Amino acid sequence: MTTASGQIETRSVKVPGATLYVEVRGTGPVLLCISGGPTDAGMFTDLAGRLADRYTVVTYDQRGHSRSALDGDPEDILALHADDAAAILATVGAEPAHVYGNSGGATIGLELVTRRPELVRTLVAHEAPLMQLLPDAQRWRATFDDIYETYRAEGAFPAMAKFGAAVEEGGPKYSEEMQQTPPTPEAQEMMGRMVGNFDLFLAHEIRPISGYVPDVDALRNVPTRIVSAVGETSGEQAARRAAVALAERLGIHVTSLPGGHGGWGSDPQEFAERLHELLRTA
Repeated sequence: MTTASGQIETRSVKVPGATLYVEVRGTGPVLLCISGGPTDAGMFTDLAGRLADRYTVVTYDQRGHSRSALDGDPEDILALHADDAAAILATVGAEPAHVYGNSGGATIGLELVTRRPELVRTLVAHEAPLMQLLPDAQRWRATFDDIYETYRAEGAFPAMAKFGAAVEEGGPKYSEEMQQTPPTPEAQEMMGRMVGNFDLFLAHEIRPISGYVPDVDALRNVPTRIVSAVGETSGEQAARRAAVALAERLGIHVTSLPGGHGGWGSDPQEFAERLHELLRTA
C-alpha cells in the first residue's frame, strides 16, 4: 500500500539481524532515498515532502541507526546495507525503482546496483566518498584509521570532530551551510537521534565505507542508469573529487546538484526540482 501525498506510512521490515524502520510517502514511481553518516530517515523529511506528489518516496533508518533495532551485535559488512535496501524495495513495488543516495548512502547504492541491478532503474550517487579512487588514497586511509583510533581512545565526540574537519577539507563547512536553512522541528529531532548513532558509525561503518572500492567493471555493464553527482558548492572536498573519479571510471558525465555535500546551502525546492529532472530523463 502507498500513501496519499503529504501523509506518511511507517513500516517495519524484518531482515536478517535487524528490523528496519521505514517511511513511505506519496504516489508514483518508487524513489528510495539512502542517507549517509550517522543520520536516518529524518535526513530526507523535507525532500520527501517536496517530491511526494510525483513519487512514492521511501526513506529508512539503516540497521542499528535510531529506530532500526539490531537483533545482536553490529557487523562491519557494507553488503548487509545493500541487502537491506533490496529488501525494502521488495516491499514497495515490482518495478525497478529510482534510488538517490547521498554520501555513504551513495556508496550503499553502488553496492546495491552491483549486487541487484534489476531492482534499480536509476541511481543518483551524490558524492559517494570513494576515497580509494583518489590519488591521495593512502593519506585518506591514514586519516580514517586515526579517527577510529581516536574513537577507541577518547570517545565519540573527539572522533566526530576529527571526522567533520577531514570531510570539510577543501570546501565549505557543513554546519555553516546547514544554518542557511532554518531547522525544522523534525530536523532537530533527527539531530538528537544522530548523537545516539555516533558509536555505531565510528566503530562499524566509517572504515568499511571509506575503504569501499566499487566494482567498476560490473557497474559499467549493469542496465541501471548511474548518475555521479557533485555539489555545486563543494569546492575540492574529497567526496566531490571521488564523485568525479567515479564518473571518469564509468565513462559518464559528472552531474551537478545545488548546494554542497548533501545539498546543504541550496534552496530546498530547487534541489528537489533538479533531482526530479534527473530522474525524469531516465
